[in-house]
Order: sequence, then C-alpha cells, then structure tokens
Amino acid sequence: MNEIKEYTEKVFEDIKHIDDNGNEYWLARELVPLLEYSKWERFSNTINNAKIACENSGYNVNDHFPRVGKLISIGKGGKRKVDDYKLSRYACYLIAQNGDSRKKPIALAQTYFAIQTRKQELNEKEYNEYTANLVHYKIGKIVRKAIKEAGGTMPEDLPTPNKSLKELEKESKKVKE
Repeated sequence: MNEIKEYTEKVFEDIKHIDDNGNEYWLARELVPLLEYSKWERFSNTINNAKIACENSGYNVNDHFPRVGKLISIGKGGKRKVDDYKLSRYACYLIAQNGDSRKKPIALAQTYFAIQTRKQELNEKEYNEYTANLVHYKIGKIVRKAIKEAGGTMPEDLPTPNKSLKELEKESKKVKE
C-alpha cells in the first residue's frame, strides 16, 4: 500500500458493498492489499482456513463465501476471468482471525470485524425486543377491544385476590407433601 493508510474502520467501510437486498459484503480481492498480502495464493490459503472454521462452526460455507468471477485486464485490451469471493461480515471476521496477527492490518481487521459483528448482534437484539414489545402492545389492544365489545370486565377492574399465584402454588405443594 502507498504509505500506510490510516487503519480505521473507514478503510474497511470504503470497500464495503451493499447488494440489492441490503446485505453488506466485501470482495476478497479488495481485501488482499489492505491486509498486506503480497499474493492471491497466500490470501487464498487464509480463506480456505476460514472456510474450514465456518464449516466446523455449523454454518453453510456457501452462504458466507460464495464464489464470484471477476474480469481483470491483462494488457493490450485483453481480459481474463479470475476467482473472487463475495464475503459476508462473518467470513471477513473468520479470515481476519485466521490471518497473521503479527501484521498490524490483520490485528486491526480482527478488531474491526469483531466490533462490527457485536454491533450487529446488539442491533438485532434491540430490534427483536422492540418488535416483541410492539406485538405485545397491539395484541393487548385487540384483546381489550374484544373484552369491551363482549361486555366483559376489564382486567384492571377484576377483584384482586388475597394471595398471589406463587403463594397458592406453595400452599398446594405443601398440602401434597
């Protein structure tokens, strides 16, 4: 690389692509110079190790490492097709983990993809909790409307029992013993 470009998340964000479904991905051949591999063959070995880790973790390798072809110029207007991979964030994380962490760019890639993976997990958890709360609220509204239309007693208007369900279960358990 010409001078060491400041390795921040921007380096990896700059080469990130988004497909038609909104999924982010990275092309393996674009990672080669960033991770300071001198030859595709060496990087390909790291990809193969990452694919093994993916498979051993129970994930479908083709979901995270799909092969794509790429045309490159070979001079005098000629072109040649070469292998490339459309890598998921998880695939990039595994590649970084299987790279030589003595190289600063590899260590920074490990950190970047680990942090980004964790951020995505937290966002998904937050989204799932928000969705669950929203569904709970909507269903509650429907149930309350149905109780009202049927002329029933609203939950807050029901009499409060002297003992909680937990207390009743405890007493019941003692009687059975």
